[in-house]
This record gives sequence, C-alpha cells and structure tokens, in this order.
Amino acid sequence: MSGKVAHDWRLKGQRYRLEGEECPHCRVKIFPPRDICPECHKPAKEPYRLSGRGEVYTYSTVNNAPGGFEEYTPYTVALVKLEEGPMITAQLTDVTPENVKIGMPVEMVTRKLRAQGDEGTIIYGYKFRPVLQA
Repeated sequence: MSGKVAHDWRLKGQRYRLEGEECPHCRVKIFPPRDICPECHKPAKEPYRLSGRGEVYTYSTVNNAPGGFEEYTPYTVALVKLEEGPMITAQLTDVTPENVKIGMPVEMVTRKLRAQGDEGTIIYGYKFRPVLQA
C-alpha cells in the first residue's frame, strides 16, 4: 500500500462521516480532530460524529482551478458553519454558483474529490449540498 493510500485510509472517518472530537473539559466540538482543544487548550480526544448539517457562512466561486480540478470549473467553495459550531471549508455540489446564498442551509454528502490518474485511486470525501425540501 502506498503512503498516499494509507494516508487517505486513515482520514476515512473525517472524510466519510465527519468524525471530529468533543472536548471532555469544555464540551466544545472540534473538526478536524486534534490533540489539544482550541478553546481551553486541554487534551481533547473523545470522538464525536458531527451531524453534517449547517449553513453557508461565506463562499467563493472558482473559475481558474488548480491542476487536477480544471474539469470541475466553475465550482463553489464555502465556509460552512456546522450546527455544532465548527466551521469547515468544503466544495458545494448540486447547486449552481449563482444560486448559492449566505445563510443557505446545507448538508454533508459523500462525493468524488479526485482521481489519481486515469487508472489510479479514486478519492471520495465530503462536500455539501443545499438541504433538500421534503
């Protein structure tokens, strides 16, 4: 197994289920997981599964993409404020750039992020889409 594949495998909980941490001292929710709570600066290692629901805090549309992402342009990247508090940067999907609004409710979905060459590993991870109305 290559180092890149092993790295991607270790991140599967974050990428597929938005697994973060909850600080046992101050109860703040943390994403991505880290060893020290950013609020109280004490050890924080309790796993916590975030809901994946939140709202667009701010966003930008990418028209000139970095190498490997040109096929996706234009695409929108947003700073999403999750219901539990953390802010997360992610690509929006299932919405055109002109329909994105600050405050728009969104939910996490798993989508293809990139492929490593024509026959390489396909990397999946989280993106956010507008909340579907029932």
